[in-house]
Amino acid sequence: MSDALAALRARLDDLREQARSVAAGVDRDADLNEGKARFLGRKGAFGPVMRELGSLDRAQRPAAGALINEAKQAIEAVFAEARARIEQKALDAALEAGRIDVTLPGRRSAPGATHPVQAVLDELVDLLVELGFALADGPEVETEHYNFDQLNMPASHPARDMQDTFYLQGDLLLRTQTSPVQIRAMEDTKPPVRIIAPGKVFRCDADVTHSPTFHQIEGLWVDTDVTMADLKGVLSYFLRRLFGADRGVRFRPSFFPFTEPSVEVDVEFGDGWMEVLGAGMVHPRVLRNVGFDPTAVQGFAFGLGVDRLAMVRYGITDIRYLFENDQRFLTQFARGR
Repeated sequence: MSDALAALRARLDDLREQARSVAAGVDRDADLNEGKARFLGRKGAFGPVMRELGSLDRAQRPAAGALINEAKQAIEAVFAEARARIEQKALDAALEAGRIDVTLPGRRSAPGATHPVQAVLDELVDLLVELGFALADGPEVETEHYNFDQLNMPASHPARDMQDTFYLQGDLLLRTQTSPVQIRAMEDTKPPVRIIAPGKVFRCDADVTHSPTFHQIEGLWVDTDVTMADLKGVLSYFLRRLFGADRGVRFRPSFFPFTEPSVEVDVEFGDGWMEVLGAGMVHPRVLRNVGFDPTAVQGFAFGLGVDRLAMVRYGITDIRYLFENDQRFLTQFARGR
């Protein structure tokens, strides 16, 4: 080997040692990249070596080029090993930080509970389905047409003032009752119609006994021979199944724009009576609005507030407890407690 090639080899060996020293001393990707650039970058240590290649004899250049390529590959390998070491160190740290001690006792999950409103709603639906009513559903964002007009409450009707309504754009609103479901069911189905419509309703009202969002369940039975006697019989049986066979049930005259005659229904509790639902025979105008002939068919409708019933059932004094998602309150209804 000529003196020139020997000197080149010695210089390249020195660069390798320097690269090993630099790679061994870094523990971050950023420092590793910077160290590698000192040797293999555009302005790195191999730049002057490559420029000196042209000063060698033509016969020596292939051997010199081979030495340079060998040194570059060796330095590449040194920094690749350093990168693998840094990545493994980061992985080990992450695994250590995420280690789970399987000898520790597990965290027991508290048993879930059906929300009191849902529990009462499920019971009501089950009882009414037993009586032959089918479930029906409708949109919570309604039009004035279905929420008021079709229910015998045109724009000038004073009953609209009784319902503090959340109005949206145009004639849209959040439904104030589930009665629009009854209208939609009658529009889509020829008699007989026998449905219940449970769901959320919305009104601008909030205190210990009222919530802007609450739940109703309404029922409708329309056929050729449905009478007030059917209304009293079905509701009396339903309420005694709900509250107990020995409960007193009474019907008082009332007014609702979509029924005529209308009644409020009370259930006896101890020494007093509590109003639990409103009902009545479907108003002839409502029947005509959906295309039914009131001289050929008639029916009754009823509705009750599920949240208020849940408050009575569980002795809850403030309706806001039902919607605050306080676990201290909700866990009281877990099974077995």
